[in-house]
Amino acid sequence: MATIHPFRGWLPIKDKIDEVACVPYDVISTEEAAEMANGKPHSFLHVIRPEIDLPDGTPFNHESVYQKGAENLNNLLQSDLFVQDEKHAIYIYQLETAGHTQTGVFTCASVQDYDEDVILKHELTRPDKEDDRTRHILTQHAHAEPVMLTFRDTADITFLIEKLTLTQEPLIEHQGEGDVTHRVWKTFDTADFVEGFASIDHLYVADGHHRCKSASRVAEQLRNERNTFPGEEEFEYFPVVLFPMEQMRILPYNRVIKNVSEEQFVKLKTDFNLSETTDKSPAEKGSVSVYYSGKWWNMTLPEASSNNVVDSLDVARLQNGVLEPMFGIENPRTDENISFVGGIRGTAELEKLVDNKKADLAFSMYPTSIQELLDVSDKGELMPPKSTWFEPKIKSGLIVHTF
Repeated sequence: MATIHPFRGWLPIKDKIDEVACVPYDVISTEEAAEMANGKPHSFLHVIRPEIDLPDGTPFNHESVYQKGAENLNNLLQSDLFVQDEKHAIYIYQLETAGHTQTGVFTCASVQDYDEDVILKHELTRPDKEDDRTRHILTQHAHAEPVMLTFRDTADITFLIEKLTLTQEPLIEHQGEGDVTHRVWKTFDTADFVEGFASIDHLYVADGHHRCKSASRVAEQLRNERNTFPGEEEFEYFPVVLFPMEQMRILPYNRVIKNVSEEQFVKLKTDFNLSETTDKSPAEKGSVSVYYSGKWWNMTLPEASSNNVVDSLDVARLQNGVLEPMFGIENPRTDENISFVGGIRGTAELEKLVDNKKADLAFSMYPTSIQELLDVSDKGELMPPKSTWFEPKIKSGLIVHTF
């Protein structure tokens, strides 16, 4: 049974939304954030990437970064730019881009559900990233950005969403990057939504594993400090957008190898019978497109090492059958010879990296399916790192949860 928790969100006033809303913290670098926030003093990037307001070279985990983020958030919320709802609400969040629309429920999920595997994961988290997000949440007394979750939809939840979106004008309509339109509706009639999700067995983390884990760590720490019980305080809940699985769109998460010798490529070409192609993206599961020295090649992946659902993933077949034995990449999380490029950047980014000598070889992947994600999560297993890239992304700064 999934628990959702309506909350009193902080929302930017209508004519300031474009000044505030920004991309999530984890899709851009500090340098990109600084460029995007230049001349935009109200951008939420000053909250989620506060190092941009500090001297160059300030470590991302320096205490001044966390204090600056808290200061920037407090200044925004106490200004005339934001208003907090007087009552607990449920929000409907819609993302629309060319040929694709997804509409979900923006609410809070329960840390206890996360800890007890009602909310299922599919990736490992890194302690350093956990530490960073945990300190931001504790210092700001807020979960500044939501997590993207997915679920197996029901007719009841679909009805509740459509009842709101088809009868009311959106409270927020914001044109974001990449021609994505973001819309938000709001209702104070929350009981039916709470009841509807109570019939859902599991929620699944799509995007935001570190934010989930950090929310759990924050709740545990504050629970111990304040001698409270699970579920009792507002910090026991963290903001999420729950999208039906049928509406989720996953793009490939491509791989780039920095140092590849000519001998290694010749062996790859020979062992896997690479053929030249004009296709920069694979057409089906089990194949990849390879870019090397200005040319694209088609490659069939080696068979899975077992019948295990994780081993059958394309990213696992590439890792186990190619990256480790041929390029010595045993741990893609830590090996400096590999980097990852989200599918939203397209194959042009792979060509750019190789052509500009920042890498020698790139693998253009076929996307992991939502069903594969659910299968892995249901079995309590974990995917290789950087297996999924969900697109479009939720905007930051549209709804903020404080405690």
